[in-house]
Order: sequence, then C-alpha cells, then structure tokens
Amino acid sequence: MSVQAADHVAADALRPATAPVWDPLVRIFHWSLAIAFTVAWLSGEELRRVHLIAGYAIVGLVAFRLVWGVIGTTHARFSDFIYRPSTVVGYLIDAVRMRAKRYVGHNPAGGAMVIALLAMLSATCATGVMMTTDAFWGVEWVEAAHEIAVNVTLVLIGLHLAGVAAASVEHRENLVRAMFIGRKRAE
Repeated sequence: MSVQAADHVAADALRPATAPVWDPLVRIFHWSLAIAFTVAWLSGEELRRVHLIAGYAIVGLVAFRLVWGVIGTTHARFSDFIYRPSTVVGYLIDAVRMRAKRYVGHNPAGGAMVIALLAMLSATCATGVMMTTDAFWGVEWVEAAHEIAVNVTLVLIGLHLAGVAAASVEHRENLVRAMFIGRKRAE
C-alpha cells in the first residue's frame, strides 16, 4: 500500500461514523420554508403579489410537513420528537448548564420548537388567507392576529437559531451542515 493510500485509510479511521437523519424531503421543506417565510416577511405590504405567492407556498409546505410528520421517515415523524413538557424543561435546564444529552434526531427543545413553529405558521397562514376573502377583508382583528402571529414566529425563529448555535457548540457538531447533507455523527 502506498503512503498516500495509508494516510487516506488512517484519516477515514479517525473520522467519526455518521448516520442518516434528515431525509431529502425534510431538508427541502426546511430550506424552502426558510426562503418562503423570508420572502413573505420582506415583501409584506409593498409587494402584495409576491407576498401572496410566498404565503401560499408556506401553506403548501406546512400541509406537507404535517402529513410527513405522520408518514415520513423515522426522524421526520412527530412520534420521534414530541416529548413531555417536563422532559423539554429538563433538557433546557441541562442545556443552560452545558450538560444536555445529545440526540441523533431532534432533541426535546428542538421538537417543541418544530411544533411551536408549525402552530404559529398555521396561524399566520390562516389569518393571511382570511384577509384575502370578502368576509374578512379589512377586518382589523384578523389583520392584528396576522401581525401578532408573524411577530411570534420571528421570535421563535430567533430562539431556533440560538438553540441550533448552542447545541452545535455544546455537542461539537455543525447542525446547519447536517440540515444540508442529512447526516449527523452516529454516536
């Protein structure tokens, strides 16, 4: 065996094993939703047609994710990452202390965030669609509810990004990269 080949074999032996976690549909959903929400948020009142197209894309993406959460791959299923509130709180306390258990799929806080984001995006979409109907056109409480839902979603996105950064540091794992390639450290 050549020295170069031996170095390659040695490097492979040192590299930790990885496991598939995020299937292609989850990854496409995730990044498409991030783009669609950003476009919808930035277009707002100024670019109504763009805003509506992005909003309806979000409706379709959320509907897909709700179905995929039931019939999808192992780590995509809600049953894989919905935990009791006490488990989520315990995980968050451990995370603050930098002692949180590492999960291959969503950790308890991440699972709770998925549910919270889907709920708020559903509320945002519902009120957005309502605003396009004759029955609710110009109705102030619907517009206010839509704006509140968007603002709560923005706060959740900020918490999501902070949680991803914190977990990436704590577990020495690039979770953003994992959401692109679909694999995480297997351990």
